[in-house]
Amino acid sequence: MTEFIVLPQERTPARAARLFRNIPAPAVLGLILVIVPVLVAILASWIMPHNPADIDPSKALIPPATDWAYPLGTDNLGRDMLSRLIEGSRISLLVGILGVVLAGSIGLVAGLAAGYYGRFVDAAIMRLVDALLAIPGILLILVILGVVKPGLTTLVVVLGVTNWVIYARQIRAEVLELRERLFVEAAKNVGVSDLRIIARHIAPNVMPTFIVLSTLSVATIIITESSLSFLGLGVQPPDISWGLMLTTGRDYVTSAWWLSTFPGLAITGTVLGILLLGDWLRDMLDPRLAV
Repeated sequence: MTEFIVLPQERTPARAARLFRNIPAPAVLGLILVIVPVLVAILASWIMPHNPADIDPSKALIPPATDWAYPLGTDNLGRDMLSRLIEGSRISLLVGILGVVLAGSIGLVAGLAAGYYGRFVDAAIMRLVDALLAIPGILLILVILGVVKPGLTTLVVVLGVTNWVIYARQIRAEVLELRERLFVEAAKNVGVSDLRIIARHIAPNVMPTFIVLSTLSVATIIITESSLSFLGLGVQPPDISWGLMLTTGRDYVTSAWWLSTFPGLAITGTVLGILLLGDWLRDMLDPRLAV
């Protein structure tokens, strides 16, 4: 019986170039919505019109577009909203990216080990995954942050160690199928070590799934960070994040709408862009959709 194997070379630079030339409109929108906040975060020190921590009570709650020195207005302490949004992009994106790096690293290693070695390794890792999935993620995070001191580092670690299970289950499922392929059996027969087989033959084939999961997880972690910061358990002053800005604005929803509207739009736009980009990456990286 002939076995058909999806080879890595199907995802060639030429195919990637064709996909980029024919990129759909939603993906273009997603790229724009992602690239803009990333560039803003990188260039924050050069484009901020004011120090985001400067307090001037005499300029408190200036509405947007009434004083062009403060185009997005000021908050209840007279701090420039535009500068705080720019500075907040750094923290929000940093938490999202670092959280995904940590969760993805743990989940990738766990998924590869569980899927390839099976038996006791698989049973131990999957029982831990099942136990963590049995507890609502946000509840587990709240319990941990209720015990330890909230802060940026703590938040990244907690988000990382509570989100790795998504990677582990999906990657394990793919590895279970990949380890039965002929190219893996051939490598074993010629004496290639397990670690080399995993690194050279299995890991590259799960990378498309890993990249898509990581992209979508950034959006999830940004939303979670915003929710926790809104509750006072995430980023702590003097650091600034979009979620923390929402906390400030909730008491002024009726009198100063811009305090919560602008950070809310920043979160919504960034997450929407990541989701659109992740959907396109799934189609681009899936070899079964190759033409």
